[in-house]
Amino acid sequence: MNGVRKWWALVGVSLAVVAVGLDSTVLNVALPTLAAALRASEQDLQWFSSGYFLVLAAAMLPAGLLGDRYGRKKVLQMGLVLFGIGSAVSAYSTSPAEFMAARVLLGLGGAGIVVMAISSLTVLFSAEERPRAVGIWAAANFVSMPLGPILGGWMLTRYWWGAVFLMNVPVVVVGLVATALLVPESRAATRPDVDPVGVLTSAAGLVAVTYGLIRAGQDGWGSLAALGWIVVGVAVLALFLAWERRLTLRPGGQPVLDLTLFRSASFTWGAILAAVAVLAMIGVLFTMPQYFQAVHGTDAMGSGLRLLPLIAGLMLGALPADRLARRVGAKLAAAAGFAVLAIGLALGSRTTVGATNLEVAVWMAVVGAGMGLAMATASSAALVELSEERSGVGSAVVQAVNKVGGPFGTAILGSVLTAGYLGRLHLGALPAPAAAAVRRSVFGGVAVAQQTGSRALLASVRAAFVHGMDAALVVSAAIAVAGMVLTLVFLPRTGAAAPVAAVRDEEGDVVRSE
Repeated sequence: MNGVRKWWALVGVSLAVVAVGLDSTVLNVALPTLAAALRASEQDLQWFSSGYFLVLAAAMLPAGLLGDRYGRKKVLQMGLVLFGIGSAVSAYSTSPAEFMAARVLLGLGGAGIVVMAISSLTVLFSAEERPRAVGIWAAANFVSMPLGPILGGWMLTRYWWGAVFLMNVPVVVVGLVATALLVPESRAATRPDVDPVGVLTSAAGLVAVTYGLIRAGQDGWGSLAALGWIVVGVAVLALFLAWERRLTLRPGGQPVLDLTLFRSASFTWGAILAAVAVLAMIGVLFTMPQYFQAVHGTDAMGSGLRLLPLIAGLMLGALPADRLARRVGAKLAAAAGFAVLAIGLALGSRTTVGATNLEVAVWMAVVGAGMGLAMATASSAALVELSEERSGVGSAVVQAVNKVGGPFGTAILGSVLTAGYLGRLHLGALPAPAAAAVRRSVFGGVAVAQQTGSRALLASVRAAFVHGMDAALVVSAAIAVAGMVLTLVFLPRTGAAAPVAAVRDEEGDVVRSE
C-alpha cells in the first residue's frame, strides 16, 4: 500500500475509534433523560454503563483470536456493523430491557473495533512508522472525551434524545467505507484453534475483575461483594494463564494467548505503563466534570467545553511522541511524559473553589501533554514488538490491560474523593433524610443547599468536594511518579525494531511477517 493510502486508512480507523469513545461519554450526559424517557430505575441506569463495559471486557481476547483466525479486516467490519446496529437500537429503544440489549451489541462491536483498529496499525505501518501512527490513534481516542458532553449536551437541548446515539451511525458508515477500500485483509499464517477453555476463562476472569472494580467504585473498597468478585476474577485469570501455559508446552498446542509475547520487556511494560497512564489520568476525567458542574455551576455541555485544554494538551503530547522517542529512546520519552503528567496533577491538587477557568485550563493542558506523551510512547513500545502474525491477540492484551485501568482508577480515586468530601462536611442540624442526601454526593449536597436556601451549607459542600478532589489528584500525581520510576527501571531504552516484511498468500492477503 502506498504512503498516502495507508494514512487515509488510519483516518478511517481512527474515526471508528472516536465513535466508540463518543458513545461512552454521551451516555453519561443522556442518563437523566433516559431515566424519564424509558422509566428506568437507578439500577437500570447503572447497568446501562456497567453492562457495556462488562461485554467489552469479555469480548476483547475472543475478538483478537477471531481476527487472527478469520481475518482482522472482517472482524473490524463486523464490529462496525454491530456498533451501528447497536446505536440505532439504542436510539429507538422503548424500555430499559431493549436499551440494555443495545448496549450488549455496542459492547461486542466496540471490542471488535478497538482491538482490530490497533491491530491494523501493525499491518499498515512498518516498525519505524508505527509510533507516529500510534500517536494519531491516541489523539483520536482523546478527542472523544470532551466531544461526548459537548455534542450530547447540545443535541439533547435541541433534538429528540435518540439523536445522540444516531450520530454514531454516519461515523460507522464512513469507517466501513474506509476500511473496505483502504485496509488490507490480514490473518495469521497458521490459523489458531479456538481454544474454548481459554476463551471462556479469559472472558469470565476479565468480566469478574471489571465488575468487582465497578462495584468498588460504587460501594467502596469495604464492600465484600466487590472484593469477592475481584478475587474470583483474579483466580479465574490465574487458571487461564495456567491453561495457556499448558497448551504452549503441549506439542501442537495453540493457546488463545501466545505467552511468548511476555518475553519482550518492551511489550509487557509498554502495555502495563499505558494502563498506569490511564490510571493516573482517570482522576481528572472523574473529578473535573463534577467540579465544573457542582462547584462552578456549568451544565454538561459547559463542562465538556472546559475540558478542551486537556484535549489540546493530549494532542500536543501524543502527536510528536514518535519523534521524541526516536531522538532519546522510548524509556526517556515515556519517563518525561510521566514527569510532566505528575507536575500537572500536582498543580491541579492546589485547585480551590474560586479558581478561575484560566488557572484550571493551564494545569489541565500540562496534564494532557504529559498523558499524551506517556500513553503514546508506552503503547508504541508494546505495539512495535508485534508482527502481523500475532497482532490480533497482542492488541487485545494491550487493550484489555488498558481498559481495566479505567474502573480500577475510578474505584481508587472515588474512594479517596469520598473520604475527603465526607471528612470536611459540616451539616449542622440538618434533618436525617437531607443529611443523607448531602453525604451521598456533591450534587445531592448542592440540591439540598439550594432547596433550603442555606449559603453556609452550599459553601461547605463545595469546599468539601474540592478538598476531596485535591486529595484524589495528589494520589493521581503519586501514581504518575510511580509510572515514571517503573519506566526508568523496566522499559527498554527504545522500542524500535527492525522493519517487518509482509508475507502474503495466493489471494494477496497479509498472513505473517518476517
